[in-house]
Amino acid sequence: MDFDYTQEQLHLKKSVREFALAEIAPHVAEWDETQTFPLDAVKDAGALGFLGAIFPEDLGGAGLGYIEYAIIIEELARVDPAFGLIVAAHNSLCTNHIYLAGSHEQRSKYLPKLTTGEWIGCWSLTEPEAGSDAAGTRTTAVRDGADWILNGAKTFTTNAHFAQVCVAMAVTDRTASHHGISAFIIEEGTPGFRVGKKENKLGMRASATGEVIFTDCRLRASQLLGAEGEGFVDSLRILDGGRISIAALSVGTAQGAYDAALSYSKQRRQFGKSISEFQAIQNKLADMATAIDASRLLTHRAAHMKDKGDRVTKESAMAKLFSSEAAVRVCDEALQIHGGYGFIKDYPVEKFYRDVKLCTIGEGTSEIQRLVIARQLLKSQ
Repeated sequence: MDFDYTQEQLHLKKSVREFALAEIAPHVAEWDETQTFPLDAVKDAGALGFLGAIFPEDLGGAGLGYIEYAIIIEELARVDPAFGLIVAAHNSLCTNHIYLAGSHEQRSKYLPKLTTGEWIGCWSLTEPEAGSDAAGTRTTAVRDGADWILNGAKTFTTNAHFAQVCVAMAVTDRTASHHGISAFIIEEGTPGFRVGKKENKLGMRASATGEVIFTDCRLRASQLLGAEGEGFVDSLRILDGGRISIAALSVGTAQGAYDAALSYSKQRRQFGKSISEFQAIQNKLADMATAIDASRLLTHRAAHMKDKGDRVTKESAMAKLFSSEAAVRVCDEALQIHGGYGFIKDYPVEKFYRDVKLCTIGEGTSEIQRLVIARQLLKSQ
């Protein structure tokens, strides 16, 4: 197994880092404080191919693999996890669902706009009463001639308030359980479709999260995405890849917090020397660096398998579970190394500390990841 990046990957890593430092870093605190969605910077990221990382060039994408995609998300999150989340949700969820389950006509219509950043996408699965139990979906889609009529509401939809296209799940056959939920593509401006409350969040505040609401929303038959009744099953495939991006998001967030803590420990002096000279601080830094490396290796293993076309249900869940929980510990220790200054917004670890917790929740909680992993382990016996 080759653990080294290729020259192309190193160049990509450097390019994303430069973009993040130049276009994102100067605005991170302001975007967070004012909950400003960084639309212009997101469009710039689209022009660089970040919003179409894993999609073919003939559909406007960058034609990269999941290793490269993980590099992009990690380097963005290293500077601003909220920005990394915007890009991850756009790529892994909305755009990827259309790419994997869509017809040739749907791909041709939507992918070139999404992969270039002309349009932003959102993906709506979660509901107020259907979180981890996504099969408990209450939003319905009922046939009316050749059309579908959607009614219901979704919550915790990333990018909802700035998206031109939404992929949403709705029950089309209540008696068919997991095979009775279908996916639909809804464009901004469709009568009966609107965004609702924008959530006021603990962290990831530059990333807009909120409700989407359907009230007698009429859709053409061509807006059914994938086979009728297979939307939830397709969603599980989408989440296999999406969890790789959340693992990468976790790695980047942890790396950013570690970078800040390492730098601070060399500058901060107590008892006549820098605190990095104390063994207690060195132990923390050693544990943090080890956890980040282990997380990155798990993430890249899942990404490598995904690039080979292997099933990654277990591996992506492992990467997401370990990386997200390790990142929470790393950010906690980074703040501790800063002492009282870590509690002050003038220092970046305060924001990393608030942002990181979402990584253990979004796209399946840690508890659900353990359930997924256990089922895969038992199935293999």
